[in-house]
Amino acid sequence: MRASDRGYVTAEAATVIPTLLLVAAMLLWGLAAAAAQIRCIDAARAGARAAARAEPDSAALAAARSAAPRDAAVTLDRDGDFVRVRVTAREAALTLRGEATALAERQP
Repeated sequence: MRASDRGYVTAEAATVIPTLLLVAAMLLWGLAAAAAQIRCIDAARAGARAAARAEPDSAALAAARSAAPRDAAVTLDRDGDFVRVRVTAREAALTLRGEATALAERQP
């Protein structure tokens, strides 16, 4: 190793380590956002299933809220035989949405 090459490894490490930490933080942020998006979709599906089974709207909304991320907005709309549940949450600096539609079951 030449005398003029001394310190290059330290300089390269000082540049690469913060970059690797930034990439790792971005990956974790993306994973958190993806997990919250999946929770929104699952919550909308749970609420739509409950409403389709002719459960009261309050029970369907409770089912959706129990599966949704904290502080998520949950709405339920009925349009004829169809029920639509929307879940909107603010997570990881993003607005995430999940929506599910179900056909109401006929009661005998």
